[in-house]
Amino acid sequence: MTKTILSLALFFLLVQPAAALGADIVGPDARVVNTEILVSAGLSLDEKNLTDLKNGISKEITFYIDLFRVWKAWPDEFIAGKKIVQTLKSDPIKKEHVATSLDGSTFIEKRFKSFDSMISWALNIKDLRLTHVRELQQSEYFVRVTVESRLRKLPPVLGYLLFFVPENDFKVIKDSPALPMGSEK
Repeated sequence: MTKTILSLALFFLLVQPAAALGADIVGPDARVVNTEILVSAGLSLDEKNLTDLKNGISKEITFYIDLFRVWKAWPDEFIAGKKIVQTLKSDPIKKEHVATSLDGSTFIEKRFKSFDSMISWALNIKDLRLTHVRELQQSEYFVRVTVESRLRKLPPVLGYLLFFVPENDFKVIKDSPALPMGSEK
């Protein structure tokens, strides 16, 4: 029984797709404008993911934009965050490209004639309002952008049993430079 489980685990480790090494986060650029923190970031995909999209394989890419407070002796404190789910679909026969964006409250669906314009719209986040500075205490903060693309969604029980089967195509994380902000209370 254990030999069978070990051989299955070894098989799945050898057969699993390699992580997309070319996916990278551009930015993030976090700045304070008036009383709000605005974040801009983007994702550059590698050639394999772009080819998959052009050939009609849809991708769901999730952006997590989180604000953290820096602590010297403790782990960094999560303050606020936003989640944006971008779904990209291409139809090579119709030469039509569809992208949807869901940020929790707003759903946007756009159709494109150009693949490059769809990629530019869906993988770049410009001036996202994260939170107000007035609500923050005096300290240093940074913005962490995490982007992941899911390969498959396993049911919870199977996910625990088949822990060696990857669920993500890629997952990249990048932090902004520290931002001193907040007001004395």
